[in-house]
Amino acid sequence: MSDRYAEVRARILSLTEGEADEVALMATVACELHHSFAHFDWTGFYRVTGPEVLKIGPYQGGHGCLVIPFSRGVCGAAARSGETQLVPDVDAFPGHIACASSTRSEIVVPVRRADGSLLGVLDIDSDTPAAFDAQDQAALEALMTEVFARA
Repeated sequence: MSDRYAEVRARILSLTEGEADEVALMATVACELHHSFAHFDWTGFYRVTGPEVLKIGPYQGGHGCLVIPFSRGVCGAAARSGETQLVPDVDAFPGHIACASSTRSEIVVPVRRADGSLLGVLDIDSDTPAAFDAQDQAALEALMTEVFARA
C-alpha cells in the first residue's frame, strides 16, 4: 500500500474494527478519506439498491446525484464492469454525469461484500485534472476489500 495511504488506512481499520453495519462503515471511510487528502473534493458511496440502480450513500462534500443507473456515468461503468474507473479528465469520459460542474477528474472503485456481491461503489471526485493515479487505485481497492469483504 502506498505510503500516502498508510496513516489513513491504519485509522480506518482501527475505527471500523468489529463493525459490520455497512452504512456505518461507509460513513467512517468517506469521512476519513475526505479529510485526509486536500484534493478529494467529493468522497462517498453509491449503494446498489435495486437491479442496476445505485443510490447515494454516506458522503462528504457538496450534494451528489441521488440515483445513478448502471448504464450511465463513471459510477455506472464501475458497477456494470466490476472494474475501477480511473478518469483523468471527466469531460473526455463518454456519458459522464456532471453532479458538480467543478469536477475535473474521478476515481470509482467497486465495493464488494465477503460473498462477492456488489455492495456499491466508492466515488472520489477532484477539481484537479488527473488527480488520481495507479497508486491511488491500488490503495483504495485494497482498502475497500479490507473494510467491506472481511470474512
